[in-house]
Amino acid sequence: MRPESLQFFRDLLDAPGPSGDERAAARVWRAYAESFAAVRADALGSSFAEIRPEGSPSVAVFGHIDEIGFVVNHVDDEGYAWFGRVGGWDPEVLVGQRVRILGRDGLVPGVIGKKARHLQDADERAKPSKIDQLWIDIGARSGDEARRRVHVGDMGVLEQPIVELPGDRLVSRACDNRCGAFVAAEAVRLYAAEPGSARLIGVASVSEETSFLGAHTTGHALAPAAAIAVDVTHTTDHPTTSKQTGGDVKLGGGPSLSRGASIHPVLFDLAVEVAEAEGIAYQVEPAGGSTGTDADAVSPSGNGVPSIVISIPLRYMHSPNELVDLGDLEQTARLVAAVARRVTEAPQAL
Repeated sequence: MRPESLQFFRDLLDAPGPSGDERAAARVWRAYAESFAAVRADALGSSFAEIRPEGSPSVAVFGHIDEIGFVVNHVDDEGYAWFGRVGGWDPEVLVGQRVRILGRDGLVPGVIGKKARHLQDADERAKPSKIDQLWIDIGARSGDEARRRVHVGDMGVLEQPIVELPGDRLVSRACDNRCGAFVAAEAVRLYAAEPGSARLIGVASVSEETSFLGAHTTGHALAPAAAIAVDVTHTTDHPTTSKQTGGDVKLGGGPSLSRGASIHPVLFDLAVEVAEAEGIAYQVEPAGGSTGTDADAVSPSGNGVPSIVISIPLRYMHSPNELVDLGDLEQTARLVAAVARRVTEAPQAL
């Protein structure tokens, strides 16, 4: 990956952006895209990078920029902050984690606490952790001190630094879905260098993890002729995972194309044709119903938007250590840009 693109990806991963407060990550995204596209944002925080506004048809590529996190529910008189989910967490991965709370006066560090195993009885040890039995310790000596620093409704994310592994693989808490947001910008950059006839809009949408809010509003406002949702997808290349139900998806195997219900067949066939013409390795995964991506909100907007889902393979989704292959990111951006160049008319499922 070229150094400028890798630095952009790292900056995206580091910026906190839980669903509902994606401002820090969105600023990173817009600053990068300003060098090659016309950039703007809407009132809800979704960001746009546009190339060839006079072009036709209109193609939009969506990568949601939010991440899962937590919200402060209560600050007790002892100074502990109790919290709830923002998005889908497995409580077991939260125990002992460091956090960053997005406080009114800046970031507030803390740790997630639980009664130590030494103090648990046999029944407690046998039970899984529950979120309402975990708390955040910010080091406050009293409730008054804690309430000066954090407030009910403050959101936050885990404090996990990026880890680089051999073979161009990288670990972060926020690959879901800064990977998609990265591709949405990077595909526009590649398209700007070699444009087709279409108008291309990269979208860093907000609140996918909780409501698909950004995709709903943006799909309606842009009314594109075609949409590409870029998200992460589960690999099935590690132990205890079933290829029989999830398809055969490998880390480093290239972008994964969803096929089945909710996927526009003409756009899918075009993506396969383009990948093979461009020499881009790809994988196919089943979509038996809704995709769980922004495509679910964009497709039914307006009179209907033909949509496909192109995903980056990911291990350990919704954990503090999501693992991605940088080569998959690069190839996904290449594929999206190449598909956009080949969309010369609105796709019809005829």
